[in-house]
Parts: sequence; C-alpha cells; structure tokens
Amino acid sequence: MSSLLPTGFAALEPFVAAWAVEGTAARDRRRGESTEAERIAFFEAAKDLAAPALELLDRKPLADHDESERRLMNLMLGFAHVTMAVEMLGSAEPRHAAFRKVMRLTRSPADTMA
Repeated sequence: MSSLLPTGFAALEPFVAAWAVEGTAARDRRRGESTEAERIAFFEAAKDLAAPALELLDRKPLADHDESERRLMNLMLGFAHVTMAVEMLGSAEPRHAAFRKVMRLTRSPADTMA
C-alpha cells in the first residue's frame, strides 16, 4: 500500500503536496496560483483515475475514511477545480482568475466533510 494514497493511486502521489489541500478556498487559491503546465500535468494524471477514486471513496461514509482516503478525496476535489480550468478555460484561465480575487470562495459543502 502506498504511504500517501490508497492502493492503485500511486501515479497521483507526485501531486499530493500541491493539490490535496483542505478547504474550498485553499483549492481555489491553489488553482489560481498554479501554472497552466501544472494544471495540465495534474489533469492528465488524474483524469483516468477519477472514476475509480470516486468509486473507492463512495464505499464508506466520509467519517470513516482513513488518512490516505482523505488525501485522495481532497485530491479529487482539487481535480474538480483543475478540470474547469483545463477543459473549459484553457489558456484563458489567467484572465478569469483575476475575477476570483474579488469573488472569493470561502467555503462549500465539501468543507463540512467529517
């Protein structure tokens, strides 16, 4: 078993430090501070593992997730932010990121994970 993520997700370990962050505001901030190359690299590594990750995470209540599963959940929540940037905004992401400075996310339902 991987020390950072559940078995089967070792390919995502290089992204844990940067993208498996707690809190919606922190994930939004990370997206805004990242480069296009960083977003694309994470997106490419995670896109085929998202469905298996969510399947694994759905097997038990959030409150019962161990540390590796919690990291994987935060990684997938970060992936949701990155997917918007990569698939929808592409190279226009920096222009749109400017608006996030005045319309900040402070919390979301994901922040109530127990």
